[in-house]
Amino acid sequence: MEKLSMVLGDYAHGRALLNGDVEIPGHRVEPVEVSPVIGAYRRMIRDLEFDVCELAPTSYLMALQAGVPLTGIPVFLNRRFHHTDVQCAAASGIRFPSDLAGKRIGVRAYTVTTGVWVRGILQHEYGLDLGSVTWVVDDEDHIEGRAPANVEHVTDGRSLGALLRAGEIDAALSGNAGTGRAGAPRAGWTAEQSTVDEGPYPLFPDHDVLATDWYLRTGIYPLHSVIALRRELVEREPGLPSALYAAFAESKRRQAEADPEWSALPRLGKQARQIGGDPIPYGLAANEKSLRALVEFSRDQGLLDAEPQQLFADGDYPDA
Repeated sequence: MEKLSMVLGDYAHGRALLNGDVEIPGHRVEPVEVSPVIGAYRRMIRDLEFDVCELAPTSYLMALQAGVPLTGIPVFLNRRFHHTDVQCAAASGIRFPSDLAGKRIGVRAYTVTTGVWVRGILQHEYGLDLGSVTWVVDDEDHIEGRAPANVEHVTDGRSLGALLRAGEIDAALSGNAGTGRAGAPRAGWTAEQSTVDEGPYPLFPDHDVLATDWYLRTGIYPLHSVIALRRELVEREPGLPSALYAAFAESKRRQAEADPEWSALPRLGKQARQIGGDPIPYGLAANEKSLRALVEFSRDQGLLDAEPQQLFADGDYPDA
């Protein structure tokens, strides 16, 4: 049996694969715990430390462009809508996306996938000139050298959340991509606590309505957490991507059958109701519009020079 070291986030729909209940013929999965899992992205891209690893999709696309010997399969363990992500400083006076022109906006690192989706929405839906914004970051990118000139680094050690509450930046992304974490991902990287009276407010108070409308008009369902593997494994065993894909699909099928309301991750249950279907579709056809949008947004934002010639390893990837 060939060992496959594998790093995934804590997803109920991936556990059957990690614990061996779902098998990959001829292989034994060896789970590697990295917490937070974002910390594994850089290790995989820079050092090829694992056989199989969850990656941020934008990081994966950039790694392909940079010639990192990785390939992937169209498995996306996590999905999120992003109209909820922009938080404005209490005294910023921002009411509409157009008000962000000329402002300073915090994002953990310029190339984080959430940032790419948010900027794409602001540009394509609301006409914001992304070059008119100063993007303030407090972490480095997994692949460096692609950030534009209008990116400014925090140098005094304060978090984006602290800067937002102090009014020293006008807006910021929330969660892991911004104010919910401080600095680079590391062990013990925990959410910052904030209170209602500290004042930041959402750019889009009706974010759920806007996100659902956007999805129904465009068919774009922002994807995250693509599965990547070392290319040499595929060169040695061309059938591995198909077998790995089938195992991920079976692990997901078992979880969905046992928990059809997605109570293990209520956000996915909510998104299932928003889109009226599977909250984490795998495969190429089911994700064509979302993949095309992510590539387009990444090119618009200077992260990709051209569309990658081949996004995934050759294999059998029926929608699942």
